[in-house]
Amino acid sequence: MHKEILTTKSLSIGYEGGGKNQKRLFSGLNLACRKGEIIGLIGRNGSGKSTLLKTLAGIIEPLDGNIFINDLSIKGFKRRELARQVSFVSTEVPVIPNLSVSELVSLGRYPHTDWTGRLSPEDIKQVNISIDQVDVGYLSGKPIAEISDGERQRAMIARALAQDTRIMILDEPTAFLDLPNKYEILRLLNHLAAKKGKAILFSTHDLGIAFHEADKIWLFLDENIITGAPEDLILNKKFFKLFDNSSLTFDLVKGEIRPERSFTGKLGVSGEGILKLWTVRALERIGIEAVDKDQELNLSIDDIDGELLWRLNDYKTELIFHSIYELCLHLKTIIN
Repeated sequence: MHKEILTTKSLSIGYEGGGKNQKRLFSGLNLACRKGEIIGLIGRNGSGKSTLLKTLAGIIEPLDGNIFINDLSIKGFKRRELARQVSFVSTEVPVIPNLSVSELVSLGRYPHTDWTGRLSPEDIKQVNISIDQVDVGYLSGKPIAEISDGERQRAMIARALAQDTRIMILDEPTAFLDLPNKYEILRLLNHLAAKKGKAILFSTHDLGIAFHEADKIWLFLDENIITGAPEDLILNKKFFKLFDNSSLTFDLVKGEIRPERSFTGKLGVSGEGILKLWTVRALERIGIEAVDKDQELNLSIDDIDGELLWRLNDYKTELIFHSIYELCLHLKTIIN
């Protein structure tokens, strides 16, 4: 079994404002992250995810308790020593005039350089590898100030990769990325955890990514942080607490988050496979419940030599539609 590389003991997190101004978010946290494990932090806005990550990275002092790396308290680490163990990627990407992407990534090597800060051939090699891993080589010479938010986020992840730490902590690493790039970055992190034995913690609002890519979830609820495999948190219903007092619900069978809907009509639907699945979803979106039994109004779906047809009939007349869009436009006018 992989050894626990990062642990907390009776940790309390929050903000130290002095006296009554102290803001305590969680107390008595006993958490653990193992070598080779990727952990996703999920919870509502303001729940304390960023505060915990910054505390684990040594950026914010804990209010109480302790944090250990390989059973050694981080209180005993000097700044450069801690930077060899833990890298941190923030949602706040610095924009420094005239600093190029390659220069930003090179800053990740500072814990490994001597007092002059000069990069060795090995440092340069690590920087180039990191740039290639997140596919920002075409931006190497461009100033950070002249690239997009998503490109800056990828550059910051490259900087953390160049730092080559055993623990990587990322606060919303996919916040500014489009969908394909979100998954590419998480697959890269998963590869680093599985093949390089890194312990990786990341926060996200994208529940789909967390549930597809994380070995374990730290679920931030009002009263506690619940931990477990994504599937465990679904089966024990802890995950559902995220949707208390909201209009969202979780479909346990399909594994989907969706808004609760009230149906204003009912339609008998016959068809097969993917065609039926996506037609039913469209009907539900416009407030029509799809059922398998015949109704006063029925829909059949056909694929005739590659031509998709939706046949709507009430036993007297039949209307034929060539797209779900056309079908829904019509249904909206006749079903209230």
